[in-house]
Amino acid sequence: MTIQRFTVSRRAALGLLGAGAPLLVAAPGPVRAQPRLDKVSFVTNWRAQAEHGGFYQAQAAGLYRKAGLEVELRTGGPQVNPAQLLLGGRVDMSMGNGLTALNFVRENIPFLCIGAVFQKDMVVLIAHPNTGFTGFEALRGRTVLISAEPRVTWWPFLVKKYGLKDEQIRPYTFNLQPFLADKQLVQQGYLGSEPFSIRQAGIEPDTLLLHDAGFENYGTTINIGQKTLAEKREVIQRFIDATMEGWDQYLKGPAGGFDTAPANALIKSHNPEMGDDLIAFGTRMMNEAGILRSGDAATLGIGAMTEARWQRFHAAMADIGVLPAALDWRKAFDLSLVNKGIGKA
Repeated sequence: MTIQRFTVSRRAALGLLGAGAPLLVAAPGPVRAQPRLDKVSFVTNWRAQAEHGGFYQAQAAGLYRKAGLEVELRTGGPQVNPAQLLLGGRVDMSMGNGLTALNFVRENIPFLCIGAVFQKDMVVLIAHPNTGFTGFEALRGRTVLISAEPRVTWWPFLVKKYGLKDEQIRPYTFNLQPFLADKQLVQQGYLGSEPFSIRQAGIEPDTLLLHDAGFENYGTTINIGQKTLAEKREVIQRFIDATMEGWDQYLKGPAGGFDTAPANALIKSHNPEMGDDLIAFGTRMMNEAGILRSGDAATLGIGAMTEARWQRFHAAMADIGVLPAALDWRKAFDLSLVNKGIGKA
């Protein structure tokens, strides 16, 4: 469709009250109508950071707009509950994890997971160097600092698998001082966060990725309501594809020919506490640990999910009483929008 554009000439504007002055003149050349962009919104699980980089890359590099989308990226934080925003209809999609989606089913809430950006959850356990922290068996007898949520999710998993005891745990308040002061403590952390801060304090910590204990929770998932998915499936497919392409570009970075500086600038504008050094560290950790490109993603592409893995994870959670054994776990996900081979290793 071509639109003939008209403008008011300066001469005509000056002589609007004069006789015979032309009011409108044709602007030179046709102007094509801009295509309508479909609006969607997505909220992350925390403040902007490297671990959200693929979403920001898709935004900054114009991948969403190229896909015909106007995407509102909303940041999470300590006072933001992404699942509540999703359930309340405040956003179209939210970031979560595999257990979030399985809990939707348990509560009979019509929401589900449509993509898993992280094949490995980035939760880690951290110890001082040279303290014998060579495997999860080494947790026996050690005091472990963890926050409230893990006490009813992955800690019971470790207790059963490695013969640990609840008496070992103490509260983790997201303050590193207790850990720094006691070389025998072990604490939870996030691969791209606490290990960086501990290194800044002059300690090279030993870390164990929770995933390597067999805790196969999908991380950085994309959750959506069944109604929204049914009504906007084609739009949501475009969002998924552009997002996974954004992650592929972000992880390859300048070495792979992609400019990620605008994405990182956008991250820092949303979270001024995020410095370039921390962004670089988080990105490096994701690549080195195979957070996105391992497992099924190696052949099925970034965001990959499989029924077999969902079944295994549900069985593991049911085995420790976190989820009912009779739960209809297949309702927790939809595989049709992922496994397209985007960014596969």
